[in-house]
Amino acid sequence: MAARKTSSKKTTRKKATRKYSKKSGKKVERAMKKRKAGTLRSGRSGKKVTSRKQAIAIGLSEARKSGAKVPKKKS
Repeated sequence: MAARKTSSKKTTRKKATRKYSKKSGKKVERAMKKRKAGTLRSGRSGKKVTSRKQAIAIGLSEARKSGAKVPKKKS
């Protein structure tokens, strides 16, 4: 058998940091449960939210307002 050559190049790994805090995850989870139950409302008109994406957006928005670690909105 031939001896294996191992590369001497060290791979540099980025230190993984959480983009979203646990608190923001809880807010999104709560919004998703409310959507599933049919009690999640949106905006001034209070229309029922049926979209999964909209429920996530509402949860993240609430997390931002409460001061949780959430990345900034892109637009």
